[in-house]
Amino acid sequence: MTEKKAIPSVTVNYKGTRGSTKSNELGMRQMQERAYEKRGEQYLLIKSPPASGKSRALMFIALDKLHNQGVKQAIIAVPEKSIGSSFADEALTKFGYHYDWHVEPKWNLCNAPGEDGSKVNSVKAFLKSADNVLVCTHATFRFAIERLGIEAFDERLIAVDEFHHVSADEGNVLGSQLKHLVSRDKVHIVAMTGSYFRGDANPVLMPEDEAKFDTVTYTYYEQLNGYEYLKTLNIGYYFYSGAYADEILNILNPHEKTIIHIPNVNSRESTKFGKNKEVEHIIDELGVWQGIDPITGFHLVKTLDGKTLRIADLVDDDSKRAKVQSALRSVEAKQNRDYVDIIIALGMAKEGFDWIWCEHALTVGYRSSLTEIVQIIGRATRDAPNKTHTRFTNLIAEPDALEGAVTDAVNDTLKAISASLLMEQVLAPRFNFTPKKPENGPVDGYDYGEGGYNPDKENVGFNEEFGQYQIEIKGLCIPKSQDAQRICREDLNEVIAAFVQDKQTIERGLFDKEIVPQELTQIRLGKIIKERYPELDIDDIEAVRQHAIAALNLTQKAKEKLNNDGELNSRANTSLIDGVRKFAMDVRDLDVDWIDSINPFSEAYSILAKAMTEQSLKAMAEVISAKKPNLTLEEARELAKRALKFKLERGRLPDIKSVDPWEQRMAQGVAVLARKKAEERNG
Repeated sequence: MTEKKAIPSVTVNYKGTRGSTKSNELGMRQMQERAYEKRGEQYLLIKSPPASGKSRALMFIALDKLHNQGVKQAIIAVPEKSIGSSFADEALTKFGYHYDWHVEPKWNLCNAPGEDGSKVNSVKAFLKSADNVLVCTHATFRFAIERLGIEAFDERLIAVDEFHHVSADEGNVLGSQLKHLVSRDKVHIVAMTGSYFRGDANPVLMPEDEAKFDTVTYTYYEQLNGYEYLKTLNIGYYFYSGAYADEILNILNPHEKTIIHIPNVNSRESTKFGKNKEVEHIIDELGVWQGIDPITGFHLVKTLDGKTLRIADLVDDDSKRAKVQSALRSVEAKQNRDYVDIIIALGMAKEGFDWIWCEHALTVGYRSSLTEIVQIIGRATRDAPNKTHTRFTNLIAEPDALEGAVTDAVNDTLKAISASLLMEQVLAPRFNFTPKKPENGPVDGYDYGEGGYNPDKENVGFNEEFGQYQIEIKGLCIPKSQDAQRICREDLNEVIAAFVQDKQTIERGLFDKEIVPQELTQIRLGKIIKERYPELDIDDIEAVRQHAIAALNLTQKAKEKLNNDGELNSRANTSLIDGVRKFAMDVRDLDVDWIDSINPFSEAYSILAKAMTEQSLKAMAEVISAKKPNLTLEEARELAKRALKFKLERGRLPDIKSVDPWEQRMAQGVAVLARKKAEERNG
């Protein structure tokens, strides 16, 4: 067997400032305080990582709306019953707030059976009552609107937890209902999500509806940097051949508290022997089975070094699983680190699951949903005593040239790489880009490194409190419209997600040796932004494009810098933060044209080459090169537009014989377009 190893695609180190865990005089943590400052907004969207305190943030906001803003009642909709417990009674006045949070037991429809056996009847009865708060599932809320009509909810607060379950697609009932509620404009809405992406290509809200929402964003970096104990998060992937259970101990440390998500039985990674057999196979690899704990239902497994592991099986869906679930929800599971060692799950232990001791989220097989990946990583990023390091590993089957479904294997691998690139963006601090101008100066609160602010070059400053870079770029376009400004401020990761998930983009970026980076960074990304935001004019499309590619490429070059310096796994630096600053210091002119000349996928390829066997890498390249596209008419038009800009700047058209590959490509675009027009004239 070829020796392989887990490759960290990114390591982020944190300073442990305790900023995200400290409370102010009202009992609010950093994220909650930021959200509360926007409590007067009618429509509020809160984007914040798992475990950052979104549920309590909503309590503060809802109570203020009920007591001070004329809102009659608050209805909280959650995706599944278990998450309803997040909104149980809280004595907030003990910590300094003005009111306590209370839900009458009969109005927590995640627990209560419903009036006359119908939860919709209970919603109807609640709307007629003098009580303040109702908690129900998304499904119950959908059915209630269908039966009672949207008018019944006028002058009330509708809070939607895990908002990424909603879509603007016509087939998404809750999404359509929210659109009508916003259009009627007689409710307050607070939408909350722990994910920064949807798992499909549909937007959560249409642009015209999203523009009505004020957004509160609390980044992963802010959350983790403000912890007390956790200092390092590593994200990587591991390629294997054969049965995954045979190689699982190469990346699974039995002494780390681990959640293992096994693959779906229909996936390529499944052994096809059945999900329970796969659990048994993992247990056999870990050690010798000693029996089942009669109280918790946990498997007891003795390892080679004599330790007895306590393993919770959430895959087996017979009557024993209820006992295991109950044990995992117990007070002892929350307080005792050694209560359970490993949890094995299939569809469970993701959204809303809370096990603070988890140090390793190990996921077998490609996951199509970015939201699911974010939620799984969130299981491992809780802060806990003596927990200084945590990691997420995606175990992926290598493409095999002899495999019948090699194309599917290649596609899954590409999607896993794109997900890894996106998670790097989510974990990195935020970027605030500004054009380099003579009148610029240092911004208060930003650290510009050892040499301080230098007026003669493009500067990189970092604000520790807000987890944000301030970076000057020569030639940067500034967004003009409010929509473009909002996208550059709040939604760059959404733009980057659309770009790196585009199949043609990632295939060519990784394996087309003749690719000119600007074909991706200018032509392809510009096309994607134009399709995603049709309301933007050409100048704002260009501004959004420049901001998005700057964020992506600076993160990738920072990672490359750390890799080259041998510091990717060093805990003595702050990883991506130091990488961005070191990289920027090595660049004499940080300008838009230079950033556009970087292939965003080159560093991902170098990591892939280290992680995968030469045979598998060759199989991927052959599959992708076999379908290399010709230059389309639309691409030729975009190249011709860039050629016109080139002529305005340099006084001549691009030369097809130039030594500059990008100039050659623009000239080819002009030639293709001219040939097409000639054919039409003669045709």
